[in-house]
Amino acid sequence: MARSRFAWLALIGLIGLVLAPDLALASDHPEGLSLGAMLPMWTCIPFAGILLSIALFPLVAPEFWHHHYPKVAAFWAVAFGLPFMIGYGRAAFDSIVHIYLIDYVPFIILLWSLFTISGGILVRGTLKGSPVVNVVLLLIGTLLASVVGTTGASMLLIRPLIRANGWRIHKTHLVVFFIFLVSNIGGALTPLGDPPLFLGFLHSVPFFWTLNLFSPYAFLSVLLLTGFFILDMWLYRKEPEDARSRMQAEESVPLKLVGLHNFLYLGGVVGFVLLSGSVKLGGFHLGHTELTYQNLIRDIGLVALGMASLRTTSRALRTENQFSWGPIAEVAYLFAGIFMTIIPALAILGAGTDGAMGWLVEGVKSDASYFWVTGGLSSFLDNAPTYLTFFQTALGGLHCDPGAVCGEPEKVALLIESQPRTLLAVSAGAVFMGANTYIGNAPNFMVKAIAEESGVAMPSFFGYILRWSLPILIPCFIVLTLVFFL
Repeated sequence: MARSRFAWLALIGLIGLVLAPDLALASDHPEGLSLGAMLPMWTCIPFAGILLSIALFPLVAPEFWHHHYPKVAAFWAVAFGLPFMIGYGRAAFDSIVHIYLIDYVPFIILLWSLFTISGGILVRGTLKGSPVVNVVLLLIGTLLASVVGTTGASMLLIRPLIRANGWRIHKTHLVVFFIFLVSNIGGALTPLGDPPLFLGFLHSVPFFWTLNLFSPYAFLSVLLLTGFFILDMWLYRKEPEDARSRMQAEESVPLKLVGLHNFLYLGGVVGFVLLSGSVKLGGFHLGHTELTYQNLIRDIGLVALGMASLRTTSRALRTENQFSWGPIAEVAYLFAGIFMTIIPALAILGAGTDGAMGWLVEGVKSDASYFWVTGGLSSFLDNAPTYLTFFQTALGGLHCDPGAVCGEPEKVALLIESQPRTLLAVSAGAVFMGANTYIGNAPNFMVKAIAEESGVAMPSFFGYILRWSLPILIPCFIVLTLVFFL
């Protein structure tokens, strides 16, 4: 064990010694440039490394990955963070503090609270996994996601879907389409549905403006639900005849929801999230990072709601619901590494035309390009800052009348009035294309972890992309572009 730890530390230290001088040279730029304008593209290598680790280790070394994935995530985090701080000093330290206090900690608290609360809600009774039942469950989840968020709807319905189809051999497609619809596309209709839309609400986009996404949301949902029903019907007929007969002959027990008081806690989660975006209570600085009281109240409230759910829901109910801490622990460890290594990618993108990806930002002109670039980057990066980058890019191209007040609220109103499809394209890209990869949106990876813990064989990182999102989602997005953004 000691040798193993020494080997990890030695390898991290070696990478730090190799990269630190190059980072120090890279930081030698004129004063006044933002960190994102100074960072070269190769600083994104550790981010690519952790993505490749998530993709390849479960295939080539599954036993190693199962026992050591937290160490792998920590390795890439330290391999980037150590030379980053050596090369950029206080600016690097402030960036790391900011992304963990402002992004990672609230992200994990929200996921933990929703995961904990939804784990106390159990659907008892007979749910027979037929194509009609499965379509109805996906439809309910898709509609519910805009009310309690994609994470809340995903955590609430993924276990009932898996249990209803526990008798089946072919189950992978159920979870994949669940990720497509419930964990991503379903969150398009309100700022509560998905973080990018909530960020837009905080930047003066009217709360109910997101209902303008209903047409592309409905179009895409109908396409995918229809495709799912056809695929599920075909696979259903391939199930062994005796298994189907036993399922159909099983005595039907009326459905009953147990743990209903947890819905009050879910409502509390929605309330605290809305509070944090609706009031301004001031704040304080920790170094160069500003912490606001409304966000602290939100995070404390979410933890309290999760703890209340644990105290008021019996262990027997959670056991019956197959609840365990494994999925949330896996997400917490892996995303701790992802959030560290994603710093240069987000900073470069945030620098706009001054950054190493300036050519990409500069090339975004049409509504279709806003949809595809925002969506493509949201497939691998955090979709909230990606949304904000191209939202601000769209606002930057507007010019108010001479002498008129021209703050952000006025520019947003002008964008909605003069270029409504541009904001629609940015919003749709950030929300819809989070389904392209496991890391495209917060609940994707958690749904995958819950499914695997329940015995469902899920595709690898690249397998998900090559076998599912590329052949199914990308053609749908192309059709969506032709209908709505050209």
